[in-house]
Amino acid sequence: MGHTRAVWYVCHLWDCETGNFFDLRDPSQIDNNEPYVKIPCNDSKITSAIWGPQGECIIAGHKSGELNQYSAKSGKVLVNIKEHLRQINDIRLSRDMTMFVTASKDNTAKIFDSTTLEHQKTFWTERPANSAALSPNYDHVVLGGGQEAMDITTTSTRIGKFEARFFHLAFEEEFGRVKGNFGPINSFAFQPDGKSYSSGGEDGYVLIICFFPIFYFLFLFLVLFHWLWNR
Repeated sequence: MGHTRAVWYVCHLWDCETGNFFDLRDPSQIDNNEPYVKIPCNDSKITSAIWGPQGECIIAGHKSGELNQYSAKSGKVLVNIKEHLRQINDIRLSRDMTMFVTASKDNTAKIFDSTTLEHQKTFWTERPANSAALSPNYDHVVLGGGQEAMDITTTSTRIGKFEARFFHLAFEEEFGRVKGNFGPINSFAFQPDGKSYSSGGEDGYVLIICFFPIFYFLFLFLVLFHWLWNR
């Protein structure tokens, strides 16, 4: 059965360095460098950004630790909060786009509501968090980073904390670590089916880690143990 009403495709491009919004349906905007709206970012540099739900807004993390939600139509700030103490390095949406995770130089990753930007959860580490990602299937958060890149030549992988660290989304507790990178981890991404994830590091390698079935049984055991322990 075909569509009974009009189907609209919105194709927007945002240059986060200049704050310019371009409508890709109008090629002259890019050719003439004439965006339909521009967001001034003079107060604090934008270090990471994602499109919000339905593409109606931009969620941007700043060097100052602030999070701003910008209207994609007018460029106005809709919501402004500051939950991080230092630069936000990465922002990743959940699969259903209802929440997102941030990774910051203040050694934390945090969960926020993608509509209201309400802070929900916090995950602590001993080193700056460069990236974090949400599992598409389970209540898992993976995050990583490590010692600053300028110091890694004098640091072992054990001291530098270069592991991928897994936390339970609801309990905010760490339940596993995966080694492999020889330097700070800069990026995470889960496979769409949730059975593996990839990490990109300062060492120039991209690791693809596949989960074995026993991983899920172990996870269920830990959740049950935590529930019984706290009864």
